[in-house]
Amino acid sequence: MKQLSTIIAVIASIFAIVFSVLPISNLAILPAIIALVFGYIAYYLSKKTGQVKKIIQFTFFLTIISLSITIYKAIFTNTEVGNTQELINKENASKDEALEELESLDIEEIDFEEATIE
Repeated sequence: MKQLSTIIAVIASIFAIVFSVLPISNLAILPAIIALVFGYIAYYLSKKTGQVKKIIQFTFFLTIISLSITIYKAIFTNTEVGNTQELINKENASKDEALEELESLDIEEIDFEEATIE
């Protein structure tokens, strides 16, 4: 049980670090909580046996770093919505270009009734 909770805590803390540096940093909170819970379970079980391993402490360290990065990004990052009209115009232009390209293709009609399937 101690090894399983240690492994889950390490994996969750790695996911928390990865999510915290990505633009979707708010998703790092869930793996961080999971890492803290399973890290505490592993710490409690190892404390009973008297052998606290460094990997559990390293897991707590990674989790605290990921939570710090996530909180920093949540406080100091401003999301600004730009002019969406430009995006709409580009989308319409690309649709028009795609339609023109499809219309310019010379596609022969195929008679499927006479075709044989092998």
